[in-house]
Amino acid sequence: MKGKTNPSFTMYMDVYVIDFFQKHGQDLELTILACKEHLRRKIPKAELHRPGLSLSGFLKKFVPNRLLVFGNSEILYLKELEKDLQKERLRAILTEEIPAVIIAGKYVVPPLIPAICKEKGIPLFKTSLSTIEFLSMGNFLLADQFAPTTTCHGTLVEAFGVGVLIQGDSSIGKSEAALGLIERGHRLISDDVVKMRLRKDAFIEGTGPELNKHMMEIRGIGIINVAHLYGAVCVRSSKRLDLIVKLEKWDDHAFYDRIGLDEKCIEMLGVNIPYHILPVKPGRDVVLLIETIVLNHRLKSMGYHSAREFNVKLLETISRKQEETKSETYSES
Repeated sequence: MKGKTNPSFTMYMDVYVIDFFQKHGQDLELTILACKEHLRRKIPKAELHRPGLSLSGFLKKFVPNRLLVFGNSEILYLKELEKDLQKERLRAILTEEIPAVIIAGKYVVPPLIPAICKEKGIPLFKTSLSTIEFLSMGNFLLADQFAPTTTCHGTLVEAFGVGVLIQGDSSIGKSEAALGLIERGHRLISDDVVKMRLRKDAFIEGTGPELNKHMMEIRGIGIINVAHLYGAVCVRSSKRLDLIVKLEKWDDHAFYDRIGLDEKCIEMLGVNIPYHILPVKPGRDVVLLIETIVLNHRLKSMGYHSAREFNVKLLETISRKQEETKSETYSES
């Protein structure tokens, strides 16, 4: 059985050069050489592009609306050209549509590149990484920034290595259940608001906002810092989402699955996530029940399904009883 979540909204973020530089500049070993004042330029596509044959004058396949990367091959080729021809070729590709230019590799930047970038208002960066290293890491980080995101109300924890989003109505006990899990050695990722991001490998990763990082709101107590109270081992900054558990007030007239054959999934950002409704009432140990759901989920992911095994045994027993009844009937006749 499949359904859909009710996240706040799905976002496809606009990415600007300044965002990319501030977030990944250190990892990519980027230093800015020109046009620092023009970093608010939008990056339209999540791809890095090398000029390649475009420097020879073949512009048919040149795509201008991507970050442009000059590697060792391009720099060496430019140095072989006459200055006037070099200027002509660079002017043809360094248009105002280019979000930014990055020079990778060990060679000195030809003076004409910074000059034309300043003239056109194109930010220019240099990285000490090799061309292959920069392209590999840069493409991955850029794709991650362009990934669709959504926000969910709930508490994200890691229990037995499984990422569990605890949801439910206000005051149902989500934070209290999460606190009980933390006390048993599990870890908090985010309380109240969780930001979900679709990763490149088609899984969803959850993180929390910086404002309330590692903090929880417990009614009657207030805001607590989990990292300070329980130690850094009880928190982490992000986690893959594997399971959603919705806490629901017990309804005597509602039907609740008592065997476990009725498996539900919720669609979030195009990914189906296993979904469990856990009815809550006084006397039920919610923390223990969530742990049991998680352990059962792990067994299912390893290929063992206890409800199906029970169902098979039940059907075999019924079939055997029917055969015995038939045999007795034939004997009497």
